[in-house]
Amino acid sequence: QLQLVESGGGLVQPGGSLRLSCAASGFMDRYAIGWFRQAPGKEREEVSCITASGGHTNYANSVRGRFTISRDNAKNTVYLQMNLLKPEDTAVYYCAAAPFCSGVPPFSSWGQGTQVTVSS
Repeated sequence: QLQLVESGGGLVQPGGSLRLSCAASGFMDRYAIGWFRQAPGKEREEVSCITASGGHTNYANSVRGRFTISRDNAKNTVYLQMNLLKPEDTAVYYCAAAPFCSGVPPFSSWGQGTQVTVSS
């Protein structure tokens, strides 16, 4: 089963940038990969998703134009470049795998998460 590990989180000032990585233990080129986040007291929300081939991506309205998802299947890694960060982007960010970005069947192989804190 695919195992995913997130990294790259940290503390950044508003307007700053971070790049998150989602590394797979196995071959991830058969899977769409989604990035999700969960802030304290809030429900988990999907931030972005990229198809297995990397040919299609989607973004939540709250991050469109600021975040960019990409993947390097040769490195079994998916990235989330986050620019113009806002305090409301503060959350634990997770990646997960699914056959399709539609989430049907549902996402699985969740990573442990990486904390992103946007604060001055």
